[in-house]
Amino acid sequence: QVQLVESGGGLVKAGGSLRLSCVASDHIINNLVGWYRQAPGKEREWVAVITGGGATNYEDSVKGRFTISRDNTKNTVFLQMDSLKPEDTAVYLCKMRQFWGQGTQVTVSS
Repeated sequence: QVQLVESGGGLVKAGGSLRLSCVASDHIINNLVGWYRQAPGKEREWVAVITGGGATNYEDSVKGRFTISRDNTKNTVFLQMDSLKPEDTAVYLCKMRQFWGQGTQVTVSS
């Protein structure tokens, strides 16, 4: 069993920034880790992913605004979110293998 704990969410105005963290209870090295989000009344959607080798990929709506990174020494994956928009409002969750975190709420006001 791997525990994932997200943090860093909050309330921010449009155009602002937040940095989310996902801390794993197990080594993340060589593991693909993804960030997802789920807005009220909507299905969970993939946001960004980082491979064990550090390659990254992003959902189209966040490209150029969000940056995913990892610190293997701290078993932590980050999601830097800049130029936030109201439509980014959601619970953000991280996933590694079949394990999910509980999520952190991000609310962007207009």
